[in-house]
Amino acid sequence: MQPKISAFFKRQETAPDPNRFPLRIDYPCGGGEGHGQGSGGGAAAEEKRKPKGGGRGDLVSKKRSYAQFHLELGQPDFVLHTCSVCGMMYARGNDDDEKVHKAYHKSYFEGVPFKGWRNETVIARSEGGDRVILATDENSHMWNSKVKEVIAVVEKELGFAEGKLLHKLCKVYLYISGQRIVGCLVTEPIKTAHRVIPSSKEESHSDLLPNNNESRKTDHTLEFGKISFKREIIRRNNPSVENKGECQDPGAIICDKEAVPALCGFRAIWVVPSRRRKRIGSKLMDVARKTFCEGGTLGISQFAFSPPTSSGKALACRYCKTSAFLVYKDMDV
Repeated sequence: MQPKISAFFKRQETAPDPNRFPLRIDYPCGGGEGHGQGSGGGAAAEEKRKPKGGGRGDLVSKKRSYAQFHLELGQPDFVLHTCSVCGMMYARGNDDDEKVHKAYHKSYFEGVPFKGWRNETVIARSEGGDRVILATDENSHMWNSKVKEVIAVVEKELGFAEGKLLHKLCKVYLYISGQRIVGCLVTEPIKTAHRVIPSSKEESHSDLLPNNNESRKTDHTLEFGKISFKREIIRRNNPSVENKGECQDPGAIICDKEAVPALCGFRAIWVVPSRRRKRIGSKLMDVARKTFCEGGTLGISQFAFSPPTSSGKALACRYCKTSAFLVYKDMDV
């Protein structure tokens, strides 16, 4: 009897479904009828517990979805991060923002990708394969997407309002190197300009500084018994408040009120950060001076710069070899 009871309970290892009606179990007591009823009920219960769709292979697995969460702990760039190189603001961890920033960062630092135009106007070539092309309103390439892409980078870098850099009279010189636009010069015709007045620092700093230092030198001898020490003191000149020229910001520009005639205005000049200090800006200005007007090369007194930044002022001084270069404003156009 005991083996039959053990065999009966082995078939009932799986827990019955609580949602279904309770299973009646009749323990065998003297014959095989009770045992037959119990085993039949267990088989019926197992049949009911089987899934309608079949075995485990028919089960459908649900796809899990994930979301990116962030912890706000008082960080200043919690929502948007500003790139220290290109200046673009984007959301870290966002795939779309990361992709856009990567493309813009590469265009800003290495140059805008450029495969070439079918009928491009090449006005200068170099030995290394670099070339300078000209885009104007008269040819079909002036307002295409590639020029607009470069101008958008220049406007953001130099602080121009969006869409305010170009007009119909502008000529755009593009420096192409390695299938990338690495430099851009925007020129426009002007009528007059004003000469920059060099500050007293710029004129006499290199000449007066050694003389002033020599005049302020004082010798002091310290004696301690048989040992003597010689001390030299150099007192530097403090800027005088009354002398405004010496107290001006080095980036400030003061121009002469009298206007002088000029023909070409350098409205904006830009070179990618990875190619600066390689005379690309100077090459663009050389080409512009030779091709802006028909009949000859413009002289130093025939072209002018728009009000420059501190780096632009340094470039103008180096290129013109004088701090008294010409500057023009919108009223001079």
